Amino acid sequence: MRPDDWQLAYDVDDFLARAGDFLRSRPALHNTPLTDIEKLRTRGVRAHDAEATVFGRLESGGQVHAIFYRTPRGHLSITPLSAEQSDALATRLAALGHSPSGVIADHDTATAFADAWQRHTGRAPTPFWRARLYRLGALTSPQPRPAGHGRIVDGTDREQVVRWCREFCVDVEEQASIELIDAGSWADSRFGDRHFTFWETPDGIPVSMAASTSIVGGMIRVDPVYTPVRLRGRGYAGAVTAEVSRAALAAGATDVVLFTDPANTTSNALYQRTGYVRIADFTGYRFSCGTPEAGEEQ
Repeated sequence: MRPDDWQLAYDVDDFLARAGDFLRSRPALHNTPLTDIEKLRTRGVRAHDAEATVFGRLESGGQVHAIFYRTPRGHLSITPLSAEQSDALATRLAALGHSPSGVIADHDTATAFADAWQRHTGRAPTPFWRARLYRLGALTSPQPRPAGHGRIVDGTDREQVVRWCREFCVDVEEQASIELIDAGSWADSRFGDRHFTFWETPDGIPVSMAASTSIVGGMIRVDPVYTPVRLRGRGYAGAVTAEVSRAALAAGATDVVLFTDPANTTSNALYQRTGYVRIADFTGYRFSCGTPEAGEEQ
């Protein structure tokens, strides 16, 4: 294939008009592009970030076969590609002077692109993130079910939600989100558009929390799930995950997904008991050296 089979766009509405059907064709696998690009569409791209935002689609015969996007945070997100397609994309972006700070994709695609990017630019990849994607099959409430009930949060819960999200970010070493929360930029964090649910004890004390995205392309992603350390091991996380998953199905979602840390055997086992089935593993790489473009994080 030729590098110029990759068609670039800088307008989100134009990009979605051409690639939206492709993204919706596999909503579970494409869950992050669906939510990220929808957020860009609804909130808009700030003027000073517009130059750093780029979209692309691999198209032939009138059919879109893959997409990528690069937001102002600097990382490239890519749907599954072959090694040849990854090399063509790296060739195209390098020739146009683009310089992403990293790549996130399913493991094989991320690795193939990272290797190709190093060949073309000399920028060595370093893995910084790994995740396992699950899709809900038959929902099963974990047993034994802890006493209590789920409750959708309201405005009075904001302080606790923000505090627990920050604690979650500390646990998973998500520094970018910590900085946004500490700066008072809650709306700009990845949690700002989530719908939160508490699991409460019978006397109304919140003991665990889960959130979900809005439905896009028939898909809802559960993210994050958090229980304070002192309250873990009592079944609260399983209960609130089942509660949010059930609500997602009731809202009409055909695909309910979540990501886990592959190294966390406890959470992986929990979600499988709840009915989630593994789909794929994902990897993120940072690229060394080079001069970042405006808006990139290193």
